[in-house]
Amino acid sequence: MQSESRSKSKELYQVSTDQRERLAMSVERLDQSSHKIRERDLGQTFDSNITLPHYEKSPKKGQAVLFVGDLSYADNHLNHDNNRWDSWGRFSERSTAYQPWIWTTGNHELDFAPEIVKLLAPSMEKINRLSHSRIGTVLLTELQAAQNHFGKYTPQYSWLEEEFPKLNRTETPWLIVLNNSPWYNSYDYHYMEGETMRVMYEPWFVKNIVDVVFSGHVHTYERSERISNIAYTVVNGICSPVKDQSAPVYITIGDGGNIEGLATKMTEPQPKYSAYREASFGHAIFSIKNRTHAHYAWHRNQDGYAVEADTMWFSNRFWHPVNDSPSSDS
Repeated sequence: MQSESRSKSKELYQVSTDQRERLAMSVERLDQSSHKIRERDLGQTFDSNITLPHYEKSPKKGQAVLFVGDLSYADNHLNHDNNRWDSWGRFSERSTAYQPWIWTTGNHELDFAPEIVKLLAPSMEKINRLSHSRIGTVLLTELQAAQNHFGKYTPQYSWLEEEFPKLNRTETPWLIVLNNSPWYNSYDYHYMEGETMRVMYEPWFVKNIVDVVFSGHVHTYERSERISNIAYTVVNGICSPVKDQSAPVYITIGDGGNIEGLATKMTEPQPKYSAYREASFGHAIFSIKNRTHAHYAWHRNQDGYAVEADTMWFSNRFWHPVNDSPSSDS
């Protein structure tokens, strides 16, 4: 994110303008070719064992996997059974051994059992890190779960406040945020759990023209329009999302295969800010073509490897800020 970087760093991360990168969202991972992938709430279930091979057999492969939290679900077992971490590690090793996985924490990684983790306290500090990752032309900002501390003057708030001014969209044209709890969610599950965090952080996302935000937590799939809800004051009472071409697209991709099953109950009617939603397991691929365009595709587990259930062409908010909504009424 540094506006000025050392020459060695520039050599390390320099990417030609025609290099392609893909991100996959449901398995949240990226392969060794020129793509990126992402997944969330994978767990280690029957459905997990469909999602991961479905991605692996896809004709498109990614440079890395982006994972927005909730990994092993060890906390769902007696005494937060650490054997579940071992089995999850063996399950995911088929991918993690060959390509990077980029994580953010979810609520299932926040262990609220002090009698169990007391002796691990020193090492647990390493988990509470704040970071961003850089892959070619993409800058990934990983936020901690909304269940964690995010208010003003907290380390996460202060860190993000310091990092946004350092953005250099010439070096990293694409700005992607990974966050556990979705801010825009039209399912009944975990409804508005991320609202307080949204109120505090969304103005930054619009001001710094974030391209896309990937979240999990809700075990289903949903893609929003480019919308924001930052106009509210006590006086004007404006508190509804509006279309905003400076805002990111919000994608909920909590459909990796978790231990708790699919979220199927939706709020009706479908809100105007919700462009597409479906209760299915799957993964997605975000394929960056150049600094101005990227192609996004969501793949359901029940479909063939090359079938795209939901697609969108993204126009970079900094370099090509045109209306890229697939909706006919945009």
